[in-house]
Amino acid sequence: MKRIVLLQHGESVWWREHRFVGWTDVDLTEAGHSAAAAAGARLRAGGYEFDAAYTSLLKRSIRSLWIVLDALDQMWVPVHRNWRLNEQHYGALQGRTDDDVAAEFGAESVALWRHGYDARPPALSTGDPRWPGHDRRYRSIWRKELPLTESLQDTVARVVPYWEHVVAPEVSSGRRVLLVAHGNSIRALIMYLDRLSPEQVLRVRIPVGVPIAYELGASLAGERRCLVGGDGREEPWDPLT
Repeated sequence: MKRIVLLQHGESVWWREHRFVGWTDVDLTEAGHSAAAAAGARLRAGGYEFDAAYTSLLKRSIRSLWIVLDALDQMWVPVHRNWRLNEQHYGALQGRTDDDVAAEFGAESVALWRHGYDARPPALSTGDPRWPGHDRRYRSIWRKELPLTESLQDTVARVVPYWEHVVAPEVSSGRRVLLVAHGNSIRALIMYLDRLSPEQVLRVRIPVGVPIAYELGASLAGERRCLVGGDGREEPWDPLT
């Protein structure tokens, strides 16, 4: 049986302020630091060891991974960072509060952009300083791949190929993998692992700062899912409840 542990980073500064974050590189709050440390303590209590770790190019995810590996005394584990694990890009909404966006577009639009599957928020222009093409961490990426906005469907379309071509071969070989990312990039991966429909994935809420241990079958489909408890014990978890 193959295994992978998934973890959503802790609270970020803009998350606390109810702002659309997306690809904006904001840091963790003190509570976010504590959540990552607690996640590391859970994994340590459960005796987890890892051979490789994967994360996004955003510091809230990277820092959470650092904190977890430090708590495990496994900071030597190779870390692979990739933009395809970034959070969903919220286009021109990034930096704006939910209340501000609701006042302009309506609360229903906010709910659709936050929790819908194929609805894209208003797009940036390539001249907007928030477009990733102006950030040197993305200079090696083909410009047409850098989003101006994204739906969850778009996020799935970039996460799944990275899983199939990069992470899945590692898991298939028996290597123990930790993947620390964001709410929607993890939802995208869970949609693929559990073969969920677009309607089902909208019901998935990823716990913040709580490790999710997946056991995968021969085809790398999800067969058993557990949350790692405070004492390191695994507690069955259903992503649809």
